[in-house]
Amino acid sequence: MKRNDFIAVTDFCASHNISHAFIVELRDYGLVEIVEKGNLLYLPLEELQKTEKIVRLHSDLDINLEGIEVITRLLNSMQELHNQMMHLRNRLDLYE
Repeated sequence: MKRNDFIAVTDFCASHNISHAFIVELRDYGLVEIVEKGNLLYLPLEELQKTEKIVRLHSDLDINLEGIEVITRLLNSMQELHNQMMHLRNRLDLYE
C-alpha cells in the first residue's frame, strides 16, 4: 500500500479530539485495524468510515466499548443478511 492509503492515528485523534489510547483500545477489541510502521500507528483509509462511526457512538451517545462491539457485530450481521436477500431476490428474478 502507498503512504497515502493511510492516515496517522495522531492526526485522526487530533481532528476528532480523542485520545490516542482510545484508538489502541479499539484495536485491542478487534473493532478497527491499525498498521504499525516504525514507531507510528496508522489507520488504513478503508477503516476510516468505520472508525469515525465508532467514535461518534462513543462520544455522542456515550456507549462503552462492549456496547460498540455488540452494535458493530449486529450491524455486520444485518448487512450480510441484506446482501443474501438481494442475491436471492436477483436469482428469483431470473426465474420470473
